[in-house]
Amino acid sequence: MFTILVIVCVALSVSGGIYAVTTLFAEEKTAVENRLSALTRHVSPLTLRKGKEDSLSKSVTSSLNEAPNRLEQIVGRIVNVRRLLEQADLQIPASRLLSYCGVCAGTGATLYLFVSPLKTMAPLVAICFFFFPILYVWFKRRWRLKKFAAQLPEALDLIGQALRAGQSLAAGIQMVAQQTAAPLGPEFGRCFEEQNLGVPLEKAIMNMTTRVPNLDLRFFATSVVLQRQTGGDLAEILDKIAHLIRERFQIFGQIQALTGEGRLSGVVLLALPPALFVAMLYLNYNYIMLLFNEPLGRKMLVFAIFMQVLGAACIKKIITIKV
Repeated sequence: MFTILVIVCVALSVSGGIYAVTTLFAEEKTAVENRLSALTRHVSPLTLRKGKEDSLSKSVTSSLNEAPNRLEQIVGRIVNVRRLLEQADLQIPASRLLSYCGVCAGTGATLYLFVSPLKTMAPLVAICFFFFPILYVWFKRRWRLKKFAAQLPEALDLIGQALRAGQSLAAGIQMVAQQTAAPLGPEFGRCFEEQNLGVPLEKAIMNMTTRVPNLDLRFFATSVVLQRQTGGDLAEILDKIAHLIRERFQIFGQIQALTGEGRLSGVVLLALPPALFVAMLYLNYNYIMLLFNEPLGRKMLVFAIFMQVLGAACIKKIITIKV
């Protein structure tokens, strides 16, 4: 059984690594290139002669790419991986991220099988390692959105000043794109380029709210749409939104200071049982194995995990205060 688990884990990690390396150096088409290739479907005679020779290689390549694409479709029903990568500003396809997950799962399970005496926990370790790349993307997305929210008040002030100086809203957005660092600057620059290419400005701003799920940015988009439809002083509205964002940040900082003790207590209480389990596993292996070998031990283990999850949910509910 141990040999079969090792073979499966090694095969999973090697196959995922091969696919990740091959896609890493593959040429990726942008959206513009895809549209141009769809519009220009002229095939040269040389390409026609090479078609029969490359049919076998294309079939093999399509069969190799079929598995990651199917896995991407299955995962896409649960979470939009491409949208997550776009919000994290990672220019990689979703299939490559899933291949990285497979490499981490196979490598982690293989190392665990050679290090730990408890072989039955290898599938759980593989599942935990599988989500490591996704957690990295999620943390990078969270950091990027937090930085975007911190830059937004200054950007709104800059647009308001541009409007008072007699410039248009598009010129104000261009000024923000040129004078603001990432991640806010490139997003506003993309919005300005979209309206330059013929997209209505309201639609371009709404597209930006889709790429950046920020509530204050939606306030900005809604105010622009309403001002275009009903009129009004947009500069004054933007000043009020910027003031509201700054006040919310101030209140949020006070809440973080007041709930710091509860958050630290939650981390300690949630991390202490797994740490003690790992320590006892190496200090007294036979004592810990009673939790897996005895029926009462398995019931106690399930009950302990359930109480851990319930305690984490309660602590999260207590320390989370919406601003």
